[in-house]
Amino acid sequence: MIIKRPYYLQKLIECRHTRMIKAITGIRRCGKSYLLFELYSTWLTEQGVQADHIIKIDLEDRRNKALRNPDELLHHIDSQTKDNEMHYVMIDEVQLVDEFEDVLNSYLKMPNVDVYATGSNAKFLSKDVITAFRGRSIEIKVYPLSFKEFFSACNGTKEKALDIYATYGGMPQVLEFNDEELKSDYLKNLYSETYIRDIKDRYCIKDDEVLENLLDFISSSIGSLTNPSKLANTFTSLKRESISRNTICKYLEYICDSFLVEKVLRYDVKGKKYIDTPYKYYFTDVGLRNARLNFRQLEPSHVMENIIYNQLRIRGFNVDVGIVPVVKRTPDGKQQRVTLEIDFVCNKGSRKYYIQSAYQMLNEDKIRQEEASLRRVDDSFKKIIIIGQDIIPRRDDVGITTIGIYDFLLKDNALEL
Repeated sequence: MIIKRPYYLQKLIECRHTRMIKAITGIRRCGKSYLLFELYSTWLTEQGVQADHIIKIDLEDRRNKALRNPDELLHHIDSQTKDNEMHYVMIDEVQLVDEFEDVLNSYLKMPNVDVYATGSNAKFLSKDVITAFRGRSIEIKVYPLSFKEFFSACNGTKEKALDIYATYGGMPQVLEFNDEELKSDYLKNLYSETYIRDIKDRYCIKDDEVLENLLDFISSSIGSLTNPSKLANTFTSLKRESISRNTICKYLEYICDSFLVEKVLRYDVKGKKYIDTPYKYYFTDVGLRNARLNFRQLEPSHVMENIIYNQLRIRGFNVDVGIVPVVKRTPDGKQQRVTLEIDFVCNKGSRKYYIQSAYQMLNEDKIRQEEASLRRVDDSFKKIIIIGQDIIPRRDDVGITTIGIYDFLLKDNALEL
């Protein structure tokens, strides 16, 4: 099964020959190796690059165990670069090599070597890339399949495909299973045996009950405002144990560093400043979130919000939660300061959008509720409501655009409709 990933492929194409290391990061099993060894390698071949000038090294393969030694790896690459034509060196799971940064940095000044490396979330995080290569790398962060990529490999209607996607997510291997039990078991095993184990191994966590419980709390409250103090109180009230705020902060950082979830800050739209706390968490893949909860709390409105967030990140947007402070009068005539929320404030270059996720808007009260915060924003950037139906895009008399979830997920220019 071939699943095209045009966004990431184009990023690799644009970054080639830049005399920088291309570091491909992302959650385990999201398709980094396939992107590099299959899609990008095929594209290079189609451009006329000879096969012996594409050097592929899979360090997870036991046959290549000797190449986990940095000097052996260096010697192997040198032995493959026999002329002055460009050679493309692709190393999978480079973190298995001690001092891998020295090996890769050795090729930065060689005009005929272009280096690409993938790494797992166990030892090859964004902050590791920044530290190891000191400004001499380009990070390309890969997410699980977008719905458009997922749908391209599905049979049936887009409605059925989205139902499957909202339940089991976009990990590529999910598409290999037709049986729902197999999908479920795969995701639950992936969660516990890969991601949780990675976190435990990297940070030497011995008492993992706090980590496990914290993941349960976050999974149950995607899209909800929280902070370390609130989570610590949750431990006290539900688990009858006292966990310090600092411990919660530390474990939350570990979970985010693993690429399993992303933390989203709040931004005061009128005051043009960030609010330190509280904030939100979204899962990189909703299927993994659902697996963590044994597929009990599917909550379509919250899952749709998470899917929208992921799609915005896949498209390269910086995403915040927006707040709009307003003053209202109480029934007794007093003024009261309240805060309205905008689900997502998205920025990419000069482009900016305010987006609300609304699973359903069945009556005028619900419409007014979803529009309230958008109506209070007084700049000229586009304001959009995404609903969980297939509708014709429409714009009202105050400039708020409403589009359906299928248009948003399947059309790259959906925000311009």
